Amino acid sequence: MAGKKGFLLCVCQGTCPSFEKMNFFEILNTLKAEKLVNFVPIHLQLCADDGDEFLKILLSNSRIEKLYVAGCDPSMQRKMFRDAFEEANFGREKHFAFDIGNMDTKQALEAIKKLIKENP
Repeated sequence: MAGKKGFLLCVCQGTCPSFEKMNFFEILNTLKAEKLVNFVPIHLQLCADDGDEFLKILLSNSRIEKLYVAGCDPSMQRKMFRDAFEEANFGREKHFAFDIGNMDTKQALEAIKKLIKENP
C-alpha cells in the first residue's frame, strides 16, 4: 500500500491570540473534503509532553510518507519534535512545517494548500 500523507494542526491550546481569527474545523474539513491528505488530526499543544507521545505513536506507522504540521514557527517545530521523530524513526525530511499564526481562516487555508501542492 502506498504511503500516507497527513496534516496535523497544532492550535496552541486554542487560546493563543494569534489563532483567534481562525476556524480550525473549517480548515480540517476543507483539507479532508479536497482530499489533499489522508488524515487531519488536531492537537492542543504538540510542544507539551503529551505532544511528544502523540507524535511518537502517530509516526511509528511506517506508511506515513509526509507529515505537514501547521502551528508555530518551522524552526521551533524542528527543534521541539526532534526527539519524537528520532524515537519513532521518522525521517525529518518527511516533516513539512509552517507557521499559521496571525492568519485568518482563508489565509491559513491558502498557505496550507500552497505548501502541500509545492511538496506533494
